[in-house]
Amino acid sequence: MQSILLFIVIGLVPGALIAAVAVGLVLTYRGANIVNIATGSLAMMGAYAYYGLTDGGYLYGTWLMLGPGPWPPWAALVAALAVSAGLGVALEFVVVRPLRQAAPLTKLLATLGVYLTFGSFIFLSFGSDGQSPASVLGPGLTIRVFEIPIRVEGLILAALVVLVAVALAAVYRFTRFGLATRAAAENDTNATLAGLNVNALSLVNVTLSATLAGLFGILVSPITGLDPGTIPNVIVPALGAALLASFTSFSIAVAAGLAMGVASSLLILAQAQSWFPAPGGTALTGVDDLLFFVVIVVALFLRGSSLPLRESLLEKRLPPVPVPVRLLRPAIAVAVLSVAYFLLTPYDFRQAGINTFIGVVLALSFVVIIGYVGQSSVLQVALAGVAGFTVSKLAEQWGIGFPVGPILGVLVAVAVGTIVAFSALRVRGVNLFIVTLAAAVALEQFVFRNPTWGGGATGAKVSPPEIFGIGIGPDASFLGIGGIPSPLFGVLIAAVAIAACLLVSSVRRVNLGHRFLAVRSNERAAAAAGINVRNTKLTAFALSSAIAGTAGVLYAYNFGSVTAGRFSVPIAMSAIAFAYIAGITTVRGAVLSGTMMVGAVGGFLVLERIELPYELLQLVGGIALVLTIVFKPEGIAGGPLKSQTGQPTLRQKLTSRRPTVEVAS
Repeated sequence: MQSILLFIVIGLVPGALIAAVAVGLVLTYRGANIVNIATGSLAMMGAYAYYGLTDGGYLYGTWLMLGPGPWPPWAALVAALAVSAGLGVALEFVVVRPLRQAAPLTKLLATLGVYLTFGSFIFLSFGSDGQSPASVLGPGLTIRVFEIPIRVEGLILAALVVLVAVALAAVYRFTRFGLATRAAAENDTNATLAGLNVNALSLVNVTLSATLAGLFGILVSPITGLDPGTIPNVIVPALGAALLASFTSFSIAVAAGLAMGVASSLLILAQAQSWFPAPGGTALTGVDDLLFFVVIVVALFLRGSSLPLRESLLEKRLPPVPVPVRLLRPAIAVAVLSVAYFLLTPYDFRQAGINTFIGVVLALSFVVIIGYVGQSSVLQVALAGVAGFTVSKLAEQWGIGFPVGPILGVLVAVAVGTIVAFSALRVRGVNLFIVTLAAAVALEQFVFRNPTWGGGATGAKVSPPEIFGIGIGPDASFLGIGGIPSPLFGVLIAAVAIAACLLVSSVRRVNLGHRFLAVRSNERAAAAAGINVRNTKLTAFALSSAIAGTAGVLYAYNFGSVTAGRFSVPIAMSAIAFAYIAGITTVRGAVLSGTMMVGAVGGFLVLERIELPYELLQLVGGIALVLTIVFKPEGIAGGPLKSQTGQPTLRQKLTSRRPTVEVAS
């Protein structure tokens, strides 16, 4: 009993942070109609601003000195909160206001760009090493409960977040500002006609949310430690807490957040018990993430409703999906160029080319599920990991290699993707994003990092593929050309990617693609037209899962091993960002996106040749994602071609004959 009490109090620290971020999510949604998944990153930015000022009087790096030496903790707290408020103002003017009438999923993806930008900026400024900020609350004070010394910071933080929730609930219920915000939340068009300044209300709420997140990031970081990953990743359970609160109730969000923190702490205690499952002698990891996923799914299934929708005068749709034309000619051209590329380039360029084609296949899975059907799934990278780890286990433990192993790996990925789809059939849009995000975290922590059925800390080995005893993997010999990877392997990877492009392009042109677009446009109208919405969604998830699983198999054979870090949530976020920047509704967008992936041709030529960190590409990608959504939502390669709009192409302009003009004598 004493140990349980101790771990309950310990769990109040992460619980307070989860609750605070959940309250920030509710604030932003109620005031600006946007689910801001960068709220955890805002907490991190506030914590790092405080750390820099208390460490040496600098802000986000030694290049910006604000004093001759370290600041006192309370002065640094005030300055860091001012920085957090400034970031909130910038978020309002750069993201929220330009996208006021955009679709909810579009706005969420814009905050994904902010999430990537802040994370990569902090990594470039401070590296991945953890920091130990000075506590605002002073030296650690303890009290004794049942003869157990307990630090009071957890109790203080829990009490503070509860007081904040009570104060916000009172403000939004009884003050004129709160009533005006509630009116704008119900119908911003009518609120504007009634004389309310919707933009000002949004600005106050977004700024308040950023400041609150920064405050709790500052208070929690001395206890939990400070690094670029810990605090931003709190967004996953915080989204679950806010979802349980319907993005409207501060009290439910706080209660759910604190409960999640305490549950995580108690599971740590349970892992030390003899009765806790420990396959292979190692206690199961990621049980808390799996629990959170199950709770979110059950809550959504029982409630069976989506987020409360705000009415507006006009809501922009997702980017258009043009019909692909002339599929065979470009496919043959790419095939010929690919063979020449892998035969003529050195091994490092061959590796970049292989990474590019694998990235293309992965991006195609996003084109199907997000671009064609409008289902906001984050699960595709995790499904690639499922296929990769399946191939490894089948080969190493059961002796099942190529080609049966890859086929079974893809089928397992399809099965997992379909199971998640079944759990999410009653939700869509932002809710579906949260469900699949929680599922991706659960797969990463509970499956991939487990040494028994995953790879543990070191990863899992994958044997090279063979056909009739002849190697076709990265180490296969081909025409006397040495170096790894083999040109033959590169050509095979290119062939798979080209086939996947042809498949996705063909789907858009047939009846199945028409059903996908009908469901994306309006599910009720599609059902009224006789389309089985449920089966259409399941088909889309199965097809997208198969393509993602194929990418995972190619990745596994390419590197000879699979690790959990390669299929993590940050990698998934980056993949979605690059897919959207390039054009998430077209195959040519997927091709361009493939060049932006980790280790692909674009990153290889731009970063590795001049020895710049990958996080710089992620920083540029985050900024580019926000700019793309605001100014060119169809993406760089998205939208219809000139030949599809009736405009003359460059070739037609060059080959057209100008009319002759006769001059009368």
